Amino acid sequence: MLNRIAIAAAAVMITAPLAVAGPIDSACISSERARGNSPLCGCIQQVANQTLSRSDQRRAAAFFRDPHQAQVVRMSKSNADNAFWARYKQFAGAAEAYCR
Repeated sequence: MLNRIAIAAAAVMITAPLAVAGPIDSACISSERARGNSPLCGCIQQVANQTLSRSDQRRAAAFFRDPHQAQVVRMSKSNADNAFWARYKQFAGAAEAYCR
């Protein structure tokens, strides 16, 4: 797990100049919790670019608008939801470690 976080952090550092706004960044900036914190939201987007597919990013971005949806997915018995949740947890852990 720590190796994945270190690899994600290194990849983010290498690709940082190439980062562009994405679904996570847009949802984060619009969210009440981030209060328009562009550097934080950009960092989270960079980690998302390294750890999530674009479709997973769009799905995760919806959690910023409706946090209850995260709970619905987490509690789901669907194999697809469980696989997504595992990927999302890895992303969230990497983003937390790198973007503090």
